[in-house]
Amino acid sequence: MLYCALIGYIHFEAAEEEKNMNSLVEMINSMEVREEDETYKNAVDYLFEELEKEQPQHFAVRQYAKYKLAAGKTAKSILISCGARLATFDIKEVRELISYDEMELDTIGDRKTALFIIISDTDDSFNFIAALMYSQLFNILCDKADNVYGGRLPVHVRFLLDEFANIGQIPRFDKLIATIRSREISACVILQTQSQLKNIYKDNAETIIGNCDTVLFLGGKEKTTLKDLSESLGKETVYMLTNNVSKGQSPSFSMNTQKLGKELMSIDELAVMDGGKCILQLRGVRPFLSDKYDLLKHKNYRYLSDANPKYTFDIGKYLSVKLKVKPDEKYQYFEYAEPEVAMPTEAFGDFDGGGDFPEDLEPI
Repeated sequence: MLYCALIGYIHFEAAEEEKNMNSLVEMINSMEVREEDETYKNAVDYLFEELEKEQPQHFAVRQYAKYKLAAGKTAKSILISCGARLATFDIKEVRELISYDEMELDTIGDRKTALFIIISDTDDSFNFIAALMYSQLFNILCDKADNVYGGRLPVHVRFLLDEFANIGQIPRFDKLIATIRSREISACVILQTQSQLKNIYKDNAETIIGNCDTVLFLGGKEKTTLKDLSESLGKETVYMLTNNVSKGQSPSFSMNTQKLGKELMSIDELAVMDGGKCILQLRGVRPFLSDKYDLLKHKNYRYLSDANPKYTFDIGKYLSVKLKVKPDEKYQYFEYAEPEVAMPTEAFGDFDGGGDFPEDLEPI
């Protein structure tokens, strides 16, 4: 309730530049509760009192009133818990990162855009920031498709979610992946094993897999993945020929043919599948075995840093503020001069500039 009250106040009442997590952290940091004096009011209490006078039925006011029902000791515990959960947002670099918007996520569906989100694959301390960004991006694009473009974005947006298990849990992703396709949005979930997905999304993992029209298996040894894939591939019909021979005084010979069902590829066959092969399953089409594409044969491979180190992306150079103007480039030049400060004549009488300044004053 405290989160709802504070975020509601920031969303509806704060200035545009203050609508961020930093404002929430500052409000919680400024809240003080005294167990021995429950009538004590902090700065946030006065903010909500003023808002209540103007709008008694305001959403934030009603939520804050419920929070204020807590006793002094309970309220203090609530503040400590909230402060502990938002401790990461007190880091200087994180505060700077979320203080303003420079990504313009709402424009991605309007024009062709490439957005790279690079996070550590060994340290997941800040993965929640990427998950928040993904959640906002999905919601923004869906709302824009419905409210601006009549249900479909003009430019298809494709999410390549590599190392999906390491980017943190995206809220309501199991529902989003089922509804975004009609809005010209698609998601490619890339995992090492299916057990990673089940570990994060629990029972919703099956829903996510079920909403993927295409499944591409590149190889692996994890039993759960191999078992599910073997079952989804189905079975093939095989013929079993049986020969019976009996010896004795009257020998006999018989031959029987039977039709049996066998897994198209068993678990052990999938585990030792050729590294140059892959299995592709499309909705409505029988799965098929295919060769992996050789990236070295692509016509643009020579532009990658793997082929030529000079194409390595230098993030430091990209973020440099030094302006390099080319000879044939057009630009605008502005010259700013220091403003002239008017001299207050009342302080010196009729000062005409011909005399000296008083000893206790310096010229401006």
